[in-house]
Amino acid sequence: MKQSLANIELLEGLPADDLEALAKRCRWRSFDEDEQVLAHLDGGTDVLFLTAGRLRVSLYSSSGKEVSFEDLHAGQHFGEMAAIDRKGRSASVFALESCTVAFLSSQNFMDLMSRHFVIAQRVMTALCRLVRRLDERVFEFSTLTVSNRIQAELLRLAGGTVENQTATVKPAPRHADIASRVSTHREAVTREMNILARAGIIRQERHALYILDLPRLGQMVHEVLGLEPEEFA
Repeated sequence: MKQSLANIELLEGLPADDLEALAKRCRWRSFDEDEQVLAHLDGGTDVLFLTAGRLRVSLYSSSGKEVSFEDLHAGQHFGEMAAIDRKGRSASVFALESCTVAFLSSQNFMDLMSRHFVIAQRVMTALCRLVRRLDERVFEFSTLTVSNRIQAELLRLAGGTVENQTATVKPAPRHADIASRVSTHREAVTREMNILARAGIIRQERHALYILDLPRLGQMVHEVLGLEPEEFA
């Protein structure tokens, strides 16, 4: 297992010696596909760095329904909320594929932020982004139909990949995964995706989702929300 934090976005710019010393303070673990990394309400307070693989952040209802929040890729960190407020984990985290994770104690994490203000700034920015995203989701659930929520999720998936008013999403998202993010069922997502495909707005292939008309997709959501296109994140 390679024990390096060189690819962690939060730590970008730290001197190599500091990164090496920080890696030695971490507890390292490998996880297999579908293995649980964190459990909702668990009492651990470590901050976790994902150095290889992909993870999913989710919550489950008493009936077993999954509500997924986001997928994490190598280079990202998570768990900072529990490290800061020392309360239970806000969600569960599972491995989507084989992963390598470094666990840093909350005390070491707080020391890191106190020594490097840029790290503290990045953590604050990430938490602000999380609050804004949750505000956006609450607003959508209160105002949008299921079809519009699916369209809004496709716009989010396109984020950062937009090129010439089109976007490519790889790997192609599963309809069940989209459903868990917008609080609906897979059949509703399949129905809406087929409608969008027939309208020439998207093209679905096995390994990728192609959004062919981002302005048109955005307008379908913006008209309902009463927003200008640039107001939608």
